[in-house]
Amino acid sequence: MKRHIKSGLLTIGAIVFLTACGTSSIIMRHEIADRLSAPVWMTKRQIPVEPFSLTVYERMHERFAPANVYIEGDGLAWVSKKQISLNPTPKNPVALHLATKDKANNVVYLARPCQYSGLINKDTPCDSAYWTNKRFAPEVLKAYDAALNEIKHRYNIEGFHITGFSGGAAIAAILAAKRDDILSIRTVAGNLDHRAHSNYHNVSYLDGSLNPPEFSQKLANMPQYHFIGGQDKIVPPAILHSYLQKLGETNCVKYQLIQEAEHTEGWVEKWPELLSKTPTCQGAVKSVNLDFNIPEPIYVTREMPKGK
Repeated sequence: MKRHIKSGLLTIGAIVFLTACGTSSIIMRHEIADRLSAPVWMTKRQIPVEPFSLTVYERMHERFAPANVYIEGDGLAWVSKKQISLNPTPKNPVALHLATKDKANNVVYLARPCQYSGLINKDTPCDSAYWTNKRFAPEVLKAYDAALNEIKHRYNIEGFHITGFSGGAAIAAILAAKRDDILSIRTVAGNLDHRAHSNYHNVSYLDGSLNPPEFSQKLANMPQYHFIGGQDKIVPPAILHSYLQKLGETNCVKYQLIQEAEHTEGWVEKWPELLSKTPTCQGAVKSVNLDFNIPEPIYVTREMPKGK
């Protein structure tokens, strides 16, 4: 009996310890974002966009001018191949790192749903579907649409240049297809075709999500520049290739392979140079094909848990 009680106490103690560690980890992730944004005068606030409260870091110095918007990647969506994270706040907020390197007068960073914050109703926990199969769901895009409207009206913004990192690239592309005030898009290690991405990694489809190729007709006329990492094993060049093939003939798409870059590494210090490359619609209209080799698929089985 004593042995059983002792075992139970150890179990409770372990749970408390793990919970405390998890809380500490989340606090540290918040502090990283605050410390990145403070030296470049980006102020944190929340934009309530039903049902989410989206976290924003922004530096807005010029009214009646465009704004450069950065959309974060998927963050800590999974802790292992089969275990969903309890909180998607990124350990390394790459899009925020990129935003801090942008010297424009108007710079906005938008986190993804449930990163750094939760829902408008604080008594309701975030549904993990919003960082798994519903990460690009219609209601997510509706929330970003409302957030851009709020920023536009608050600061009299004339248009947006949007940069999306990883999964944030899909958000950027779909927004560009749906709105008439997106001036250009840039993507960094962008997941621009999540069905091709799921096929590549042999994992479950994001059945609750919209996909940029569904909007190929409108996107073909959007100035866009895509940067992909030669060492990226998470979003390899094959994903961009799939997106480009579905886009068809266009003169609005440019891309560059950064040979030394991985998925989250090799971008930040190089960003000022890459940012200077302006997306434009120039030259002959033609199909865009990658002019380098595409690696073979990486098969990693990771099934979505039932009910998710």
